Amino acid sequence: MKRRHPLKFRFHRRKTLAQPGYLPLSALHTGEKGIVTGIAGGRGMLERMTSLGFVPGTEVVVLQNFRRGPIIVRAHDARIALGRGVAFRIQMRPSEA
Repeated sequence: MKRRHPLKFRFHRRKTLAQPGYLPLSALHTGEKGIVTGIAGGRGMLERMTSLGFVPGTEVVVLQNFRRGPIIVRAHDARIALGRGVAFRIQMRPSEA
């Protein structure tokens, strides 16, 4: 019997994240806020991102995004540096506040 990942129902495994009203974390500018809606990736990436606090509903503030190099964000009162490839796989919804 194949064992399912416990968080599989909250995340999706798709190559593209293009949906109306949603954008990847790498597309947010410095100072912008967003809310995590999903993560595209395998089991290892899902486990790593959940351990860092990137779960659906988490508000993320972009502290530094120079369009190359790592992206520095604040989530759960912690500063986290993410590579551009990882940031592209985190699906966000822009925050209204």
